[in-house]
Amino acid sequence: MKSVFLSLVITFCFSFVLAQQKIDYDKKLKELGIELYEPTKPMANYVKAVRTGNLLYLAGHGPTRADGSNITGKVGVDMTTDQGYQAAKQTGISILSTLKGELGDLNKVKRIVKVLGMVNCTDTFTDQPKVINGFSDLMVAVFGEKGKHARSAVGMNSLPNNITVEIEIIVEVE
Repeated sequence: MKSVFLSLVITFCFSFVLAQQKIDYDKKLKELGIELYEPTKPMANYVKAVRTGNLLYLAGHGPTRADGSNITGKVGVDMTTDQGYQAAKQTGISILSTLKGELGDLNKVKRIVKVLGMVNCTDTFTDQPKVINGFSDLMVAVFGEKGKHARSAVGMNSLPNNITVEIEIIVEVE
């Protein structure tokens, strides 16, 4: 009986210690082959992020590359669902860049809470969730369970500057 109790205590302590270890997100991103970049500045009278309490609201982000160019086109006519998935993944990299710029350290992310994914697509395209999976899959790859989120994925007749995807998120932060 003593050995079972001791074994349970050791297992609990070991699990607790592992849970308390912080993940080095810079290293994690490098392992995934992702490089963050200097976030772009808003082109109008708004800010990229607003913090209230422990929630950080990010403005809509598009699939901006490090050089400032965007992935453009309408899914269902100009590009495939898989190309849309890649655009949503690139939007995730843009959002991660803004998050790091705002927080200074991605370890301050407690949870990705809510995601609104908008897909520039034809009126007959119905696979918006498959496109936005590019973003969701990236958040889970980076943050694990903390990256799982509530989500909406909707189709749009058009998006600014013909970008393929626009995503806005709410993040719980420390």
